[in-house]
Amino acid sequence: MIERVVTVGVETQENFYYFDESMKELENLTQTAQGEVVGTMTQKRPTIDRRTIIGKGKLVELEALVASKDADTVIFNHELTARQTAVIEEAVRVKVIDRVQLILDIFALRAKSKEGQLQVELAQLSYLLPRLSGQGASMSRLGGGIGTRGPGETKLETDRRHIRFKMTQIKQELKEIEKHRERSRKKRQESDTMQVGLIGYTNAGKSTIMNLLTKANTYSEDQLFATLDPLTKKWELPTGTQVTLTDTVGFIQDLPTQLIEAFQSTLEESKAMDFLLHVVDVTSTNRDQQEKTVLKLLHELEMDHIPVLTVYNKADLLETEFVPTLFPNCLVSAKRIEDKEKLTQDIMTFLKENLTKYHLFYSPAEMKDFNQLKDATLLESYEYDESLNEYELIGYAKNVDRWKKGVSEDELEW
Repeated sequence: MIERVVTVGVETQENFYYFDESMKELENLTQTAQGEVVGTMTQKRPTIDRRTIIGKGKLVELEALVASKDADTVIFNHELTARQTAVIEEAVRVKVIDRVQLILDIFALRAKSKEGQLQVELAQLSYLLPRLSGQGASMSRLGGGIGTRGPGETKLETDRRHIRFKMTQIKQELKEIEKHRERSRKKRQESDTMQVGLIGYTNAGKSTIMNLLTKANTYSEDQLFATLDPLTKKWELPTGTQVTLTDTVGFIQDLPTQLIEAFQSTLEESKAMDFLLHVVDVTSTNRDQQEKTVLKLLHELEMDHIPVLTVYNKADLLETEFVPTLFPNCLVSAKRIEDKEKLTQDIMTFLKENLTKYHLFYSPAEMKDFNQLKDATLLESYEYDESLNEYELIGYAKNVDRWKKGVSEDELEW
């Protein structure tokens, strides 16, 4: 059953720059959560009202709007306290949730793996805990629909100790899963395989890029947070180099802190990358703000030291002249199969610029490691010198020292 939703937002001195885009994003999030926006109320204020967000007069207007539209749910584009939610619900007499609950709800819909489901439950409990308004707090609102899906819809006691205990259990389970993930990550790092991560604002087209390059057949739709669980696939470059490509959850403006904390182990996967492909939707009317959001989150997650290639996507939908704002970059459409070669070449150029160039000489006996070198590095050329009975190899690697075979420094040209 599709819920009828009224969205509410207050434009303040802090958010006026991206307010319109944020409200449009709230509508898209609502649709992703299987709701239909039947009405919208916006207001301009210097700051939000502490008691009701929108003020007493507007609350009366909201009550009338909800009644006239026969709405089931009101979604605020601001984080609500338990008290604010209670006051607004009393006035409008329908379910009231905020942007954070809406995003958590979508994550609950999207989580398929055991780890993803546990992370969502942890985030939901982290959100719920400070909103328990004393002993006997009612949880009757969690009867179903938007904002109540996933593990959070189970009948939970409102006792804080119970919730804290449950959170501790989930953290322990996630720790065990993370140990396994860490072992896999360490194995990949020790193998000298180059690791490339796909990052970007939600719905920028990361999964479509992944499918274009690797034929991964991951879920790829024009929806927010279409991908939640991280997926790693092998990708072979034209040189024969074996690369891992990891698709991760999309970023969003005002990403709930509960999600950042709960998805720490998933985010760790991105932090271990050697290179990042920052996928950007060139058709977004708020592209500049989305780019800034991703760069800000990269800084907060201590990932801004990793080399980044910006992949401007959806070029097939461009209606105006394109002017890039981030460098280095490339412009492609993940929907065009002919752009696969262009994107691959641009990525290889980017990798070369950020790897160390090598010029090595191998004896025939040392060439037993040639296949490993070919898999783990970007091998540009190799030739056999009959007069010297040795092979000359030129290419690019993460760790050149790993491939030196007792060659004296004066024989190395770079």
